[in-house]
Amino acid sequence: MSVLDEIIAGVVEDLEARRARRPLDDLVAAVATMAPALDPLPALRAPGLSVIAEVKRSSPSKGALAPIDDPAALAAEYAAGGAAAISVLTERRRFGGSLADLAAVRAAVPTPLLRKDFVVTEYQLWEGRAAGADLALLIVAALSQPQLVGLLGLAGQLGVTCLVEAHTADEVRRALDAGAALIGVNNRDLKTLDVDLSHFQELAELIPDGPVKVAESGILSVDDAARMRNAGADAVLVGELLVRSGDPRSAVAALRSLA
Repeated sequence: MSVLDEIIAGVVEDLEARRARRPLDDLVAAVATMAPALDPLPALRAPGLSVIAEVKRSSPSKGALAPIDDPAALAAEYAAGGAAAISVLTERRRFGGSLADLAAVRAAVPTPLLRKDFVVTEYQLWEGRAAGADLALLIVAALSQPQLVGLLGLAGQLGVTCLVEAHTADEVRRALDAGAALIGVNNRDLKTLDVDLSHFQELAELIPDGPVKVAESGILSVDDAARMRNAGADAVLVGELLVRSGDPRSAVAALRSLA
């Protein structure tokens, strides 16, 4: 069983507990009363390098990164630094996140929010939207093609933009075939958890003009971000660098300054 398989098994177990507490009908009713989701694509397509700044306490590869007692305050610093979107980890077991974090950040900033989790069911899309998410992560490796297409379709109905994450050339092809407008290339090998920034450089060449290209994982300095920008990234998704920086507002601004 891969690391991804192990994480998803835990996600599904936790999901069933939440589903028992809050039926889908309750989520549908809540979403019906909400204002439309924010569209992140204009900001992500803006000149220069856009930043998706992540509220991230820990990870399977690095363990604890930062305590983040006040995710809303951190998100406000990200927004002040010019983040185009803010990613909030909601997976509990490996990343220490929660939907409560997402709701707290939603109440604090007007920036488009990505629910960063392992979405494998329609319920999770409704759940994320009800908590204030404007974007959802869909990992191609975790989904069959019919699942990917179906979740993208529901997300479209909800007004939610999907960051479709690929790790291989075949997964990039699948993301394109499914009609993804926002494609992330993860530099992390899901089997070994090793990171190689050249991964984005290789796979970005397979993505035509049109979809927004996002470089994910292993971006630990402004130089790393510049390398991704030079390889064709429209945006970078950055967590560890920002939560450990001591000055997240300035750290985001430094990334944004890259042409």
